[in-house]
Amino acid sequence: MLSVALIGAGRIGQIHARNIAFHPDSQLTFVADINADAAKALAEKYNAQVAEVDAVLANPQVDVVVIASATNTHADLTEIACRNGKAVFCEKPIDLSIDRVRQCVSVVNEHKGTMMVGFNRRFDPNFAHLKRSLDAGDIGELELLTIHSRDPGAPPAEYLKVSGGMFRDMTIHDFDMALFLLGEDPVSVFAHAASLVDPAIKAVGDIDTAVVTLQCASGKMAVITNSRRAAYGYDQRVEAHGSKGMLNVNNILESSLVKSTADGVVSQKPQHFFLERYAESYVAEWAHFMDAMSEQKAPEPTAEDGQRALVLAEAAFKSLQTGQPVAPAW
Repeated sequence: MLSVALIGAGRIGQIHARNIAFHPDSQLTFVADINADAAKALAEKYNAQVAEVDAVLANPQVDVVVIASATNTHADLTEIACRNGKAVFCEKPIDLSIDRVRQCVSVVNEHKGTMMVGFNRRFDPNFAHLKRSLDAGDIGELELLTIHSRDPGAPPAEYLKVSGGMFRDMTIHDFDMALFLLGEDPVSVFAHAASLVDPAIKAVGDIDTAVVTLQCASGKMAVITNSRRAAYGYDQRVEAHGSKGMLNVNNILESSLVKSTADGVVSQKPQHFFLERYAESYVAEWAHFMDAMSEQKAPEPTAEDGQRALVLAEAAFKSLQTGQPVAPAW
């Protein structure tokens, strides 16, 4: 039984708290948050204790630190935890600055730390099945990967001001999925984007609609389409086209009900947002982390994976600014 301290009692912290508490090999021991009421409520729900961040990081009884706090705290907390011999599970991104991420990864490696970055979509059962089928050669050589990721609505403008922009905040999940499925690093990133959904998004200097093309040295390509507005629900689809066929993962619907009448045939909408769509992936993600700890293996996605996804985000921003394809700064 590993003792786990959770830093961050917000929406994503609450998801992790439940999965930690219900896993047979982990115990949620401490909860820390700058919002004392939020920390108290979450700690009471899972029979944990409220603690200050500094005390958690220094406590020798804590085996694992789960970092689900604000993005600008991730790198500092990760470094302190690794220096204190704690295993780290850190939500994405490690930081909004690629230089800061490189520095953090260096510290993790210097202290031989155990770190996993929370790219939960790798653990979605459907995407994981696609990955296994792809690796098994079921469609021959992968030639074209298409990832559709569209939110049902945009976050508040106040959030967008500190999010780092859509490529670092939203598309970063798709960059990680592309790296996960392509099997090689892209050598070219070409981004097109606009603000079409809400004038408030443009006012804070962000984008809400984008198409990003990644190309590898072998010639294989990935195309990512993003939007902050999908009127029909949370749109999460992947298509892998290969030399012998194609693999598709479609949206998970609110129910399997199909209404067939003289007026037509109507199915249900996709599930509304990530809390529903990726509930299973968060459970599987934590189970993978615990299995790695038990087997003394490095859990994936690694700190380097977090860095690689941000490298692609930076290249996409540069491409958008220059209007030209950009080579990622690996």
